[in-house]
Amino acid sequence: MQRTLTRDALVAQHLAILEKLQYASGLFAASKKNVETGYDKAWLRDNFYECLAFEVLGDYATVAKTYRAILDIFKKHEYKIDHAIAKKPEHTYEYIHPRYHPETFDEYWEEWGNKQNDSIGCVLFEIGELEKRQPGVLLSGDDDRRVVQKLVWYLSTLEYWHDADSGMWEENEELHASSVGACLAGLSSVKGVAGIEVPDELIEKGEAFLHKLLPRESKQKFVDLALLSLVWPYGVVNEEERTRILENVEYHLLRERGVIRYKGDRYYNRNEDGVSEEAEWTFGLSWLAIIYEKLGNAEKAKEFLEQAKATVTKEGEPELYYSNSPEHNDNTPLGWSESLFIVALHDMNDRALRTVV
Repeated sequence: MQRTLTRDALVAQHLAILEKLQYASGLFAASKKNVETGYDKAWLRDNFYECLAFEVLGDYATVAKTYRAILDIFKKHEYKIDHAIAKKPEHTYEYIHPRYHPETFDEYWEEWGNKQNDSIGCVLFEIGELEKRQPGVLLSGDDDRRVVQKLVWYLSTLEYWHDADSGMWEENEELHASSVGACLAGLSSVKGVAGIEVPDELIEKGEAFLHKLLPRESKQKFVDLALLSLVWPYGVVNEEERTRILENVEYHLLRERGVIRYKGDRYYNRNEDGVSEEAEWTFGLSWLAIIYEKLGNAEKAKEFLEQAKATVTKEGEPELYYSNSPEHNDNTPLGWSESLFIVALHDMNDRALRTVV
């Protein structure tokens, strides 16, 4: 059924699915609001990726509503940011939390790999991009600018370029290229926007570390799905690094129904030893389609988009499928998956229109 719909119809269908994940506050749940996996909560990172679909469709009102809620979260917990700026945190609970109640903006206190520097980087990145397109859409008052400036000083105190964190997958703490790259992109994006100060040194040190570590994700991980973020949306890699990242991801991680996060991933791994049989994440296919479309490789973009279409269920795009299986997990639809699928569909439509013109 999905294959018979036009791209415009598919975009509308999946946009409606994604919209159902948004709370009145403006924040998005990671998955269905009634799911029992904990994905009814709001992650900073998930909200960043979920908003990309609305941004590409030109719905800046929805994006701004979400980011106003995120700014309100930071204001509510500003005392915590102040403590972290004054003295680098020693415990994970002292870091800015990545996950919140979508209506009260309270933190969830249970341990969840809570030290995630990339979640701050991605928020700064989008704030900067929004303000460049529509000045004053977010940073309209002194309170807004003050809290964003504090996020810059927060990353400075952390010395993010060599601060181990749990990264995009909220797991073991180590130095992640994807986390450093997100912070680098965020600082570069907000530099000079609405009077936000970002010392050149903060950017230069991030660049130096990133180019030293790439194309690896970390000391333990040679290749990781998270590295795609450095290609898009952040664009903080050079041509050689981009080529190596794409080659490594496609050769080592690409599967039929998605892209595994990294080799040996135990999340939803049915092998008792946790070796091979890694879960296949559907948004990896859309992510690759987006990147190749932006690189001008329409053939590969279409190939990955068609592969992504084949993963869609009646409920929408799942988080993942079990290895070599048509069975997906309960986090369906996943906001990330829906959003990146919409972006991929839109970008291919846009390319077709440009070709016709």
